[in-house]
Amino acid sequence: MEERAGFRPLPLSGRAPRGRYWVLPTALLCLYGFFASLRPSEPFLTRYLLGPDKNLTETQVFNEIYPVWTYSYLVLLFPVFLATDYLRYKPVILLQGLSLIVTWFMLLYAQGLLAIQFLEFFYGLVTATEIAYYSYIYSIVDLNLYQKVTSYCRSATLVGYTVGSICGQVLVSVANWSLFSLNVISLTSVSVAFATAWFLPMPQKSLFFHHILKSQVSREMKVLDCKNGAVIQDDPALKSVPGWEDIESKVPLNVEEHSAEAQEQKVDISKVLKELWRDFLQCYSSRPMLCWSVWWAFSTCGYFQVINYTQGLWEMVLPSQNFKIYNGGVEAVSTLLGAVAVFAVGYIKVSWATWGEVALALFSLLIAAAVYVMDTVRNIWVCYASYVIFRIVYMLLITIATFQIATNLSMERYALVFGINTFIALTLQTLLTLIVVDSSGLGLNIFTQFMIYASYFAAISLMFLVSGIYSVLKNYRRQDKMPSRSTANPP
Repeated sequence: MEERAGFRPLPLSGRAPRGRYWVLPTALLCLYGFFASLRPSEPFLTRYLLGPDKNLTETQVFNEIYPVWTYSYLVLLFPVFLATDYLRYKPVILLQGLSLIVTWFMLLYAQGLLAIQFLEFFYGLVTATEIAYYSYIYSIVDLNLYQKVTSYCRSATLVGYTVGSICGQVLVSVANWSLFSLNVISLTSVSVAFATAWFLPMPQKSLFFHHILKSQVSREMKVLDCKNGAVIQDDPALKSVPGWEDIESKVPLNVEEHSAEAQEQKVDISKVLKELWRDFLQCYSSRPMLCWSVWWAFSTCGYFQVINYTQGLWEMVLPSQNFKIYNGGVEAVSTLLGAVAVFAVGYIKVSWATWGEVALALFSLLIAAAVYVMDTVRNIWVCYASYVIFRIVYMLLITIATFQIATNLSMERYALVFGINTFIALTLQTLLTLIVVDSSGLGLNIFTQFMIYASYFAAISLMFLVSGIYSVLKNYRRQDKMPSRSTANPP
C-alpha cells in the first residue's frame, strides 16, 4: 500500500535508510502544512458569523459557540495524543485533514446555532490532531536531521497562514470579494492538503507503542545500563553509547533476507501509562523544568483566550458592517514579526537559569499592558498595534520556554511534557471560559472579559517576579559562600 508515489517502506529497524529518503516525505508534509494553514477566511470568521450569511447574535457567537472549541479541544487532547502514537501518525493526519474539510464545508452551508456549535467541535478536533503533524516527521528521519526538518515543517505552516491572511485582506479590501468566497478558497485549500496527506509514507515506529527491535540488537543491548530501564534501538540516547555503531553495523538492513530476525515490540496500554507516570514524576521534579512548564501552561491559557475573542473585541470597537477592517493584514504582520522575534532568540545570550524567571515576569507584564490597552483604548489602530505586540512577545517567550524544556529531555519525554503542559493550559482555559465567557456562567461582555485577561497576565507577572527575585538572591548568596569556603579550605 505504501509503495505508491515512489516511496519504499522503512526497514523494520525503524531507521531511515541511507541517502536522501527524508526529502520527499518532508516536502509532502510541508505541502500539507502549507495548504492546511492557507485559510484566507479565518481572520474574518467573527464578521462572517455575525453577518447576513449566518445571522447570529453577538451573545450566541461569543458566549455559546466559541466556548465549544475550548471544551472539545480539552476532551479530545489526551485520547488523540495516545491514538496518534498507537496509529503511527499518518491516520491522525488524515483525520485532521478530513476534519478541516468538514469544518469549512459546514461553515459554508450549515445554518443555526446548533449546527455551528457542532462545527466548533470539529475545529476542536483539528487543533487536537495538530500533534500528529508536528511529531510525524521524527518517526521518518534520523536524529541528526530533527532540527532541520522541524524548522521546515513549522515554517510551512507559518508561511501558509501568512499568505492566507494577506490574500484574504487583499481580496476583501481591493477586490471586494464576499466572505463566502473566501471560505470557498479555504475549503479548496484544505481539500488539497487532505489529498496530499494520502501520499505520506506510513511510519514503522512511534515513540511509545511501536518500538522496532532487532533480536540481535536486543541481545547485545542487554549489557548496557540505560536510564529508563528499557532499550530501544532508535532511542537517541543510544547514539552516544560507545560501540553503538559497531553493534549497528552487525545488524543486517536487508529486511527481506532477515525478516525472521526482526520483531516488533508492541507495548500494551498499561505499560505505556506506567512509563508515562514514571517519566512525569521525574521530569517535573526539576525546579527549572517546573518553572518554565508553569509559565507555558498559564500563559498559553491566556493566549488562547485572547486569540479566540480578539476578533470579537475588534468588532465591538469598529463594526465591520459599517467600516473597512484589516484583520487579515494585522494577522499577517503579527505572524511575520513574531517569526523574526523567534529567529532572533537563537542569538540572545542570557543566563536563563539565573534571569529566566525575572524575564518571564517582565515580558508577561508587557503582555498584560498590551491586552489592557487593547481593552481600554477604543481605537481600532491602537487595538491592532497592541495585538501585534501581544503576539510577538508571546511567540518570543514560548520559543525560549520550549528550548529550555527540550534541552535535557529525550524526544519521548519532550512529547510527554508538551502534552501535559498543553492539557493543563486547556484545563485552565476551560475553567476561565466556563466562569467568564459561557452563558451558563457569568456570560460577561467582551470588554469585561479582556479586562480579566489583562489582570490574569498581570498576576502571572507578579508570581514570576517574586519567584525570580528569590532565585536571583539565592544564586548570589550561593556565589558569596563559595569564596569563603575556598578560603577556609586552602589547597
